[in-house]
Order: sequence, then C-alpha cells, then structure tokens
Amino acid sequence: MKKTISLIVLSLLFINVLFMNAQDANKSLMNLQEFEKNKQEFIIKEAGLTEEEADKFFPINNELQKKKLDLHRKHQEDLKLIKESKDISDAEYEQVIKENIDLKMKEAELDKEYSDKFNKLISPQKLFKAQQAERTFMQEELRKFRESKKDGRITTGRRFK
Repeated sequence: MKKTISLIVLSLLFINVLFMNAQDANKSLMNLQEFEKNKQEFIIKEAGLTEEEADKFFPINNELQKKKLDLHRKHQEDLKLIKESKDISDAEYEQVIKENIDLKMKEAELDKEYSDKFNKLISPQKLFKAQQAERTFMQEELRKFRESKKDGRITTGRRFK
C-alpha cells in the first residue's frame, strides 16, 4: 500500500514537472511572438507603412533576418570550436579573421540582394525608416535585456514612445 501511494505521489510530481516545463516552453514561444509583434508595430509606426506595405514588407524582411541569423549561427559554431581548443595557432587565428570578413561580406551581399526586393515593395524613404526603426528597436531591447540581467530580473515590457 505504501509503495502504491509513493508511486502515485512520484507520478504526480513528475507530471507536475512536465507540465511546468511545457508552460515555460509555451511562455518562451509567446514571448518571442510578442517580441515580433511589438517589433512590427514599432516599425510600421516609425516608417509610416500602410497595412498593404507592411503585409509585403515583413515576410521578405523576416526571410532576410532568418538568412542572416543562419549565417551567424554557423559562424558561432565555428568560433566555439576554436575557443574550446587549448593551443590555437596563428594560422587558425588568421582563419577566424578571414571567416569574420567573409561573414560580413555575405551579410552585405544579402543586404544588396534584398534591397532590390524591398525597393519594389516600398519607397526608398520608407525602407530607410523601416531599417532605422528595426535597428532602434533591437538596440532598445538589448539595452533593456542588459539592464534586467544587472537587476537579476528579465522584463518584456516596451519602453518606446
């Protein structure tokens, strides 16, 4: 009888832990969705995009950002291997420097490629304002994140006008 009760209690605890982990994963997904929504709202407002322009702009912009993120992730994996090595030669450091330059060049090529796509969707003025707004938004979010880490808390609220 005691074994059965112990087994039930352990099962309930295990289910509770699984449920809490699922909630945390769902919360992270919701925070990411909220972040994207806030970013889009900020860009629309700052760049003065119409609903039609926004509907065309954001899928292309998200595609560009995903490609850049993929480039950076691969580069970070390569850097991690170098950092884990104890004895790094000058040739390996030179290779890392070349890879950094290649990354910047690939990013610039993506920007050029997507600039042509954006120019077909919105005016150069709105494109410039949208790019500046995205940069401002990301800098502000990074600043808030750093502040929250200093304070030992993480917040998701916006501080934009």
